Amino acid sequence: MGPRLSTPLAACALLLALAGCGGGGTAEPASPPADRRLSAEAALGEKIFHDASLSASGRLSCASCHAAANGHSPDNALAAQFGGPEGDRQGARKAPGLRYLATNLSFFFAADGRPTGGFFWDGRARTFAEQAAEPFVNPFEMANADKAAVVAKLAAAPYAADFKALFGAGVFADVEGAFLRISLAVQQYEREDIEFNAYSSKYDAFLRGSAVLGDQELRGLALYNSPTKGNCAGCHPSARGADGSPPVFTDFSYDNLGLPRNPELQRNADPVYFDLGLCQRADLTDRTDLCGAFKVPGLRNVALRQAYFHNGRFKTLKDALTFYVQRDTNPEKFYPLDASGAPQKFNDLPTAYRANVNVTEVPYNRRLGEAPALSDAEIDDVLAFLHTLSDGYTP
Repeated sequence: MGPRLSTPLAACALLLALAGCGGGGTAEPASPPADRRLSAEAALGEKIFHDASLSASGRLSCASCHAAANGHSPDNALAAQFGGPEGDRQGARKAPGLRYLATNLSFFFAADGRPTGGFFWDGRARTFAEQAAEPFVNPFEMANADKAAVVAKLAAAPYAADFKALFGAGVFADVEGAFLRISLAVQQYEREDIEFNAYSSKYDAFLRGSAVLGDQELRGLALYNSPTKGNCAGCHPSARGADGSPPVFTDFSYDNLGLPRNPELQRNADPVYFDLGLCQRADLTDRTDLCGAFKVPGLRNVALRQAYFHNGRFKTLKDALTFYVQRDTNPEKFYPLDASGAPQKFNDLPTAYRANVNVTEVPYNRRLGEAPALSDAEIDDVLAFLHTLSDGYTP
């Protein structure tokens, strides 16, 4: 087990460098204020975000797949949400959470060659606005035939007059311009509304010195940070930024985890279909080394989610953590067995791309039959810590 720290001072002494315990003098947002007044553009964005009439079915809004009570993630355990003109078309990937994306970056390759940033699981959208725009015309989501259909629906909405007052009386005559303003308004809402950027978890209060983590939570934080145990902080940093900003628990990079195939995804009924992530993008088809890589999500509010990873394969946070640490030591728990009884590891990738899977970093560097990087009790400790990342903590 990780070290048992019985007092807040002992906790700070060990975790100061890793977590910035106790502050550092840089202010960050505290609990959400009661007054959440938005700019006129953001207020329009909020109405658009919650307006199901803007979909082809008339039943699907942005909020349908991004529920505030679940950290703006789906409020169900489906592997992928259903949309389309009749609401019966299943998407290809789990809807990601939308919180703290104001800290996100446009997609780029870092100096060391690592793909970084972007919106969606494959980073194909450069901005909030591009992310907000796509679902309106995605045939598996809001499923409008084109941008003109979206603009026409908004022109008939109860708040159309507010839209014209802000953007001009003739705004709806310019389809491209109106559609761009729709997506920009949603972007502004997600940037301004404190719910999306609250930094109101118990861990935030701990960093400010206004809350104390319990013994199990502290053990979990130590295991989370340890490069020889959980090594979670390798991709999901828990420390303040260089400027003192609170952590968002992602380094915006991409990883190939070799997930088990999920039969709940209808597309997977076709044995030759594979979701290849980054190399499925039109601009990266020649980068076969990136096949199977998906964006590292932020972990704030992770305990509020009901499905995990891009294919929604795991339904509980404990199952997801157990997969991380036992994927290679006990693969029979996660993968189907072949005729000889051997686990078919990494079966959600074509054989040619299974060599892309991360097998070198802790905790993925174990071998069959070895002890996992975390014991069951240590997994529970890390889980206790991850629950401190949920917004809305009241001391």
